[in-house]
Amino acid sequence: MPKPLIWTALLAVAAAAAAYLIGAKTGGSRFRELSGIAKGVWNDPAVAKVRDRAFRKIESTATRVAAKS
Repeated sequence: MPKPLIWTALLAVAAAAAAYLIGAKTGGSRFRELSGIAKGVWNDPAVAKVRDRAFRKIESTATRVAAKS
């Protein structure tokens, strides 16, 4: 007989698979809606400006840290 830990793991995998199937059938339109909102925010000019400034700051800081090593 398998150990209880194996049964627990199998139960967790089965529950995850069932949740995925249920979510895939009913949650597709909500996912697309939220994905569209997230893309809109990501591509907003104000967000893009802050994002680019943050990337430049990270790059310059990483360059300075690498030079000190």
